[in-house]
Amino acid sequence: MKKKSILIILFIVAGFIDARSQWIQDPVLHKKILTGIDKLYNFEFDRADSDFTEVVRMRPDHPAGHFFKAMVLWERIISNFDDESQDDELYKVLDVVIEMCEQRLDENPDDVTALFFNGGAVGFRGRLRANRGKWIGAANDGVIAMPLVRRAYELEPNNYDVLLGIGIYNYYASVVPDKYPFVKPVMIFFPKGDREKGLEQLRQASEKAKYAKVESMYFLMQNYFVYEKDFPKALELARKLNAKYPDNSMFHRYVGRCLVSMGYISEAKTVFGEIERRCKNQQLGYDTYDAREAYYYLGKFDFMSGKFDTALQYLYRSDELSRKIDKDEPSGFMALTNLIIGNIYDMQGKRQYAEIQYKKVLDMKEYDNSHKDSEKYLAVPYTRGK
Repeated sequence: MKKKSILIILFIVAGFIDARSQWIQDPVLHKKILTGIDKLYNFEFDRADSDFTEVVRMRPDHPAGHFFKAMVLWERIISNFDDESQDDELYKVLDVVIEMCEQRLDENPDDVTALFFNGGAVGFRGRLRANRGKWIGAANDGVIAMPLVRRAYELEPNNYDVLLGIGIYNYYASVVPDKYPFVKPVMIFFPKGDREKGLEQLRQASEKAKYAKVESMYFLMQNYFVYEKDFPKALELARKLNAKYPDNSMFHRYVGRCLVSMGYISEAKTVFGEIERRCKNQQLGYDTYDAREAYYYLGKFDFMSGKFDTALQYLYRSDELSRKIDKDEPSGFMALTNLIIGNIYDMQGKRQYAEIQYKKVLDMKEYDNSHKDSEKYLAVPYTRGK
């Protein structure tokens, strides 16, 4: 599954273009789209949908309103990813956008608006298919969308919104084959990527794009965190996004992750404590994935502080949620949670239970030396600082 998803991402990012970058000259509609996008990123889905419905009413001949309504559905889906009840509706709205764009392209093959929204709609359709494990359909969508995006870039190379899609491709086409060598043979069919150029394009888009600014900031933050390991830059972007969109759970979690990676444990504990509270209150957008991560870190922080009983309660809850979420194989959260539980049992003198935990971890996929550590603690019980 992991290998398939990494391979598919090259097709999807090649075909991905944030069609939020397309132009409507009417200043009233332009403002309506911008305010709708802000509501969308802050998980105010009903209010955003209302704005985009108004765009459709005012310009029924333009794909923008339909596309943004699809983006509301997309954000609803990824904010509660296990719920597939809205998938068909998203496909339906995206198909409306694609049909509208194809009609415009029949009349004018260089219609940049149609190229953008067509590439965006096909790209998002592919992203959902990939997320649902529909690999062949996702790959086909990437192949369809890629020439649309590249043609749009040829027509508008100085448009900062265009740089989002091109920057994503340049970066991932360079980084992914190095991290996952099995992808390299496939890359001979794709244009060569450029890591530094991709980062620079994303940086420019994050500063100067009209509609794709937030999405560019998100991808830039993610790249700094996951691949570049430049946690200070990732944290700077995460704080900006979280400050502007305080109800967006993804931006909220990234603040916590960056703080953990930089060793700012006290502040990270506050952040994940707030995420836990929002999950308990069932705030929109804060789902079982957010709760699982919050419980894991809160348990880890209490373990580090020697508060073993409360740590176990958090970790038990994280493990329980992992067993609901991890449908294909145990996640890193599950493996590392069970490893820490074993460490706590050792510290409590419950050696028999600790050994059970370490053996569980060895039956899971390895994450962050989880197998090496489990084997070490099976041989010699864990003690603080070792």
